[in-house]
Amino acid sequence: MSDSGPRSGRSILIINPNTTVAMTDALRPLVDSLGYNTASDTTLIDLTRFTYFTAPAGVPSINNESDAAVSARICLSTLESKLQDHDAFLVCCYSKHPLVPLLRAELAKLGLDHKPVTGIFEASVAACLQSINPQDIFGIVSTGSQWEAILGIAVAALLGSSQSSRYAGTETTGLNADELHSAPKREVDLRIKFATKALLEKGARAICLGCVWLVWIGRCGKRV
Repeated sequence: MSDSGPRSGRSILIINPNTTVAMTDALRPLVDSLGYNTASDTTLIDLTRFTYFTAPAGVPSINNESDAAVSARICLSTLESKLQDHDAFLVCCYSKHPLVPLLRAELAKLGLDHKPVTGIFEASVAACLQSINPQDIFGIVSTGSQWEAILGIAVAALLGSSQSSRYAGTETTGLNADELHSAPKREVDLRIKFATKALLEKGARAICLGCVWLVWIGRCGKRV
């Protein structure tokens, strides 16, 4: 493809706020499968370009809010120099990750608050609610049991109510993100099935997968 034509493309920075490069690598085929980086005209570069970032230090797996705070602080110091280079930013940790508001604040200081920043948690809940009817409910399958309470609080904050009738709750596999990658696939599959079944029995019509590894191992969130 020639680079001589006009450029109307956008650049999105995909941020893995932990230090596990394998998790960043797992994101690439998932993003590529969306097909957003295919130009419709060889004379016009209108691609959505994706760049990937892995935390240079910090924690290999974000398993609680303390880990998230550490990763946010470390990532922010490195990302400050990249804010001019990209049009949007996606934080790939399934939590109410503090890096999201921190990046928004830094962009605002630079007069770049028109550039969107979101996390995969916020994005997935929004997409989930759009995929079901107003009377339907959704749930989340996540990793370690600590996320049941953490994500419950995060969903309440996002929806504006701790009593929302739209949320069936979070069911977990009992394995942290790094353990999902190393555990036998049969065990992981069974744990995901049990968590999913529990949400279906609660009446969930859509389920969010609350970890990159959950998607990478071959599962995808969909209407049920």
